[in-house]
Amino acid sequence: MTAPVAASGAPGGAPETAAPVESVPVVHASVAADTNGAPITPVNIPRTGAPANPSAAALVARFGADIVRTEVIWGETIVYVTKARLHDIVRWLHDEPTERYDYLVDVTAVEYRDADRPIEVVWHLRALQHRRFLRLKVELPKRGPLEIASVYDIYSGADWLERECYDMFGITFTGHPDLRRLLLWENYREGYPLRKDFPLRGRFSRSEQLAQVLSADPEARYSMEELSIAEAFDSLPEDMKRRLADRAAHGDLKEGE
Repeated sequence: MTAPVAASGAPGGAPETAAPVESVPVVHASVAADTNGAPITPVNIPRTGAPANPSAAALVARFGADIVRTEVIWGETIVYVTKARLHDIVRWLHDEPTERYDYLVDVTAVEYRDADRPIEVVWHLRALQHRRFLRLKVELPKRGPLEIASVYDIYSGADWLERECYDMFGITFTGHPDLRRLLLWENYREGYPLRKDFPLRGRFSRSEQLAQVLSADPEARYSMEELSIAEAFDSLPEDMKRRLADRAAHGDLKEGE
């Protein structure tokens, strides 16, 4: 049993008139629900051919050719967009009253073994009010610059998500205020571990890897004592002081940091 939910309209509040994207069936939003109207997990979803998220048609109506294609796999809508308009598209999905994608779930990437197939940068978005999920993708040719606009200014939660993607795949998010490695140490020189050309045992011997870790001198950067940043500021490395000063200038630091 399904409970109808108000469908999103075209920009400006006009009735939605855009044709379905690449013959993918598009219907107004509906959410599987029980007899009390509470949402439930849908079942018996076909691998392909399920109705697309209504936001796909709204994106085509608003951005036209910058919406490359739409796919629906296992009931989830994937919208491929151009690199040049990615930031504008995410901003519109966040701000547009009929969309309101207010939760950035993840930022990640996919690389395929086919050397000619581009790397896909992926954003998972949820509109909690409308109970919608949307997956955006941008394809980046491997032989070109692996750069894409940061969405940190739209979702502050993109901070560590983009840093992890940079750390593991080597994708640069332009406009990120503090893009540096997150899981690996900052002077890690072996490359990007989730790329297909990365050796399973790394590029250096275990002894060389250990020597690099020890040379990082983590005790000089992190204190085991429970000190606030303000109290320990004078003992921090100069690059960390600069980063904290830059973030404070942009109003990103919270009380106690």
